[in-house]
Amino acid sequence: MTAPLAIQDYYPPDYAVCYGCGRLNAHGLQVKSHWEGDTAVCRFSPRPYHTAIPGFTYGGLLASLIDCHGTGTASAAATVAEGRPIGSEPVPRFVTGSLNVRYEAPTPIDAELELKAIVKEIKGRRIVIAIDLFAGGKRTVTGEVVAFRLMD
Repeated sequence: MTAPLAIQDYYPPDYAVCYGCGRLNAHGLQVKSHWEGDTAVCRFSPRPYHTAIPGFTYGGLLASLIDCHGTGTASAAATVAEGRPIGSEPVPRFVTGSLNVRYEAPTPIDAELELKAIVKEIKGRRIVIAIDLFAGGKRTVTGEVVAFRLMD
């Protein structure tokens, strides 16, 4: 099930202010996730001010991308599991219960980042998402988000 907008673009205004993914946060990262088959994909280009050390991306940014991409993926997965199209109301909103990030290699600052997320488990209000982050086609970070649904 594919949606024309990013998953986060369907969040209602009161939930669209997150620093990482809120479309209404002008100073935020503006993370955008798209559901493609059974995978959610996000692309992000780090800016020079996201530097950790010359040539490499700050790890906290990478963790933030995994976090917001994970909760966005959980929202889409819950909607699809309910047999509804992504973006149909009510749009489920998730918060992070835990975030596990493993840095496998330094992530270049000058490469477009691609995050690919899959659903590992849906159990009640809890959804577990596994995410791989690639820079220039090379996996540099893996993560897992345990997301909990806010009550509608």
